Amino acid sequence: MKDVYLFSGFLGSGKTSMLTDVIRQLKEKNLKPAVIMNELGKLPFDSQAVEKDIPLKEMLEGCICCSGAEKTEAQIQSLLLDSDFDVLIIETTGAAHPVEALDAVYSPLFADQLNVKGIITVADSKLWLHRDTLTPQVRSLFMEQIRHAHLLLANKTDLLTEAEQGQVVYELQGLNPHAFILQTTNGRVPLHLLEGLKATAQVDKADIVKAPIASMQLGSRLVEFTDSEFTQEQFEDWIRTLPETIYRMKGYVPIEGIKNPMLFQYAYGMVQWLPEYIKMPAKLVIIGENVSSLPIIGGQ
Repeated sequence: MKDVYLFSGFLGSGKTSMLTDVIRQLKEKNLKPAVIMNELGKLPFDSQAVEKDIPLKEMLEGCICCSGAEKTEAQIQSLLLDSDFDVLIIETTGAAHPVEALDAVYSPLFADQLNVKGIITVADSKLWLHRDTLTPQVRSLFMEQIRHAHLLLANKTDLLTEAEQGQVVYELQGLNPHAFILQTTNGRVPLHLLEGLKATAQVDKADIVKAPIASMQLGSRLVEFTDSEFTQEQFEDWIRTLPETIYRMKGYVPIEGIKNPMLFQYAYGMVQWLPEYIKMPAKLVIIGENVSSLPIIGGQ
């Protein structure tokens, strides 16, 4: 299993400074990092900060989430096949929603090879205090990135008074009471804080469901369907029982009367089924809040 860290944060918050410092710490521990870097533009400016000896995949024009998820999966698959590394760091564009970015990391094809440790969000403390100057859409994204973090860096605290620093921490804790909040300058975070994170839930066989309550809000769960098979209607009936805090699902689902498991995708209440012409492993990745406690179809 290779550890994966997902770096999130608004434009200009200090993600790349954090990236270079974490890479330095990993190397000091003789761990080999690999990086997937996502940028909004057509030129890879930020990737110039990554040293030449580190495996690097660049995703330009903000394509790590939503429609670009397949490209990201291909990049991860390429790294797993061709590169020698211990830790994968994915730096998302500042315009990426953390759920969409997390979705891009998971593929049923290699989910059991990756241990997603968590989302580390860098928040610009000064921008937080002036968030009312942002447009409603941008402010909403800024707050979503903070709300879904497993570890939260209140960055650029050197630009604030002590009273302002206290206000920022108090307000961030109110928005995300689950994350550990670290006040930082230049995005510096001790590696042991990252290593202590845990966002990936256990792997379940569909006929034996263990469901401890997850300590993290946003996480994932990989379900393997062993001998289970059901109709499409039964599966969709189960989907309708899920809480709104289940955001994404994707994988290959065994359906009665159909030779190969079907490709299944779910996003915010919408489902999609596609026939698969080769036999893919019957696995489903679920992304959402408190996924460990979710009853799984076929698991009763």
